Amino acid sequence: MNTLAIINATEKHAAEVARLFDAYRVWYGKASDADGALNYITQRLRQNESVIFLATVDGAAAGFVQLYPLFSSISMGPVWILNDLFVAEDFRQQGIGTLLLETATEFGRESGALRLHLETGPQNFGAQKLYEAHGWKKDDEFFCYSLELS
Repeated sequence: MNTLAIINATEKHAAEVARLFDAYRVWYGKASDADGALNYITQRLRQNESVIFLATVDGAAAGFVQLYPLFSSISMGPVWILNDLFVAEDFRQQGIGTLLLETATEFGRESGALRLHLETGPQNFGAQKLYEAHGWKKDDEFFCYSLELS
């Protein structure tokens, strides 16, 4: 029987998270950049700019979810952006994504957030199915825009 654990990642977990983070970026079509991933994750954790939950199976890093804080002016309260959710290929179909999503949801509630927000690619059907199965709703009220600055 495998032992599954969810850890609230600290800087000491940066290397484990960074390996997954690099694989996540590659999945989204970016070139692998292990050093850049480690630097990025280390800085987020060191500066308390994000909250990362790391899933481990028998001590091996299996997946992660990363949340960033935000505030809603209209609702006048805190919101968390669920920016990254990834499970390594060898660990998929074991409920890890669900557990990470549930952990993020519970964290959001406990932190007093009004809601969680996320965006995913239109072809990411697996993630869409997971989110919708857990009560997430597609936004039909607002359009999402982006302006590239670099």
